[in-house]
Amino acid sequence: MDEKRSFLQFIKDWMLPLAMTFGAAFYLFYHFLPTLDTAEPIIDRALKEAQPVLVGIMLFLQFNLISPHDLRPRKWHIWILLFQAVTFLAFAFWAASMKEAPTKVLVETAMLCIICPTAAASGVITRKLGGDLPGDMACVVMTNCLAAILLPLMLPKVNPSISLSFAAAFFKILTRVFSILLLPCLAAWIIRFTCKRLQERLAKVADWAFYVWGICLAMAIALATKSLVESHLPLWIIAGIGLISLVSCILQFWLGRKIGKRGGRICEITAGQSLGQKNNGFLIWVCFTFLTPVTSIAGGLYAIWQNIINSWELYEHRQARF
Repeated sequence: MDEKRSFLQFIKDWMLPLAMTFGAAFYLFYHFLPTLDTAEPIIDRALKEAQPVLVGIMLFLQFNLISPHDLRPRKWHIWILLFQAVTFLAFAFWAASMKEAPTKVLVETAMLCIICPTAAASGVITRKLGGDLPGDMACVVMTNCLAAILLPLMLPKVNPSISLSFAAAFFKILTRVFSILLLPCLAAWIIRFTCKRLQERLAKVADWAFYVWGICLAMAIALATKSLVESHLPLWIIAGIGLISLVSCILQFWLGRKIGKRGGRICEITAGQSLGQKNNGFLIWVCFTFLTPVTSIAGGLYAIWQNIINSWELYEHRQARF
């Protein structure tokens, strides 16, 4: 029994690096094994379609812990939204002024790494680190709304070949946001106000969101590895995208903590996760839908960087407890 408990604790403590390693190894296994050539498209599609469902489950479990009143804006939300809006617009106008060239991809990378909404999984890590789950979930909603407004406004300027109008692009992005973010929220709150006993039972299994997130992470890393292996880009472009996504990741985790520091330790942790953790699946979808697929590599690499940072934060948190 003790051995089983120790094994489960090991899995729990090292979920991030284990999920990342498994995700990369899983993709390389089915990609390079000749006997699975015909199955690869099916596996890729399954990974892409399963991810939003698991993200919805994860959000549903977290929204069961909070009420609509808990999603009130905090002061640090304003600073995070302001930073994202101003920085994104600056990069977007810069990219719009450039001709099609490899260097434009690098500017688009920075632009997308900034405006990408807060990840649904950020609440899982925020809770583990002792942060404010309602504050983080409120930021998830707000940053998704910000992206739904600014992306349709600027993407046609950055990529004039897009034939969609603002209204069409806005509706397309809003539909994705609604299906992944708002449906779990509404479902959780309908249960909260109509079936209190069920809501209490669901609240007791909210920690399952951590394990659902581990599965999501493995899938995200598998798709990120796929983007890298199949990109066939010059090494300097991949290196440039990797460097920009890394700098963006470190900057936003640091700046988020700096913004939240005035509100105390809990706000510092929450703001750091809210600004630093990004919805990489959304970023990759935007790249394939509105820009060039090349930029989707940024989403995959950012996923790697942010989870390395989260692994270190969880390790430091465990060390501080003992």
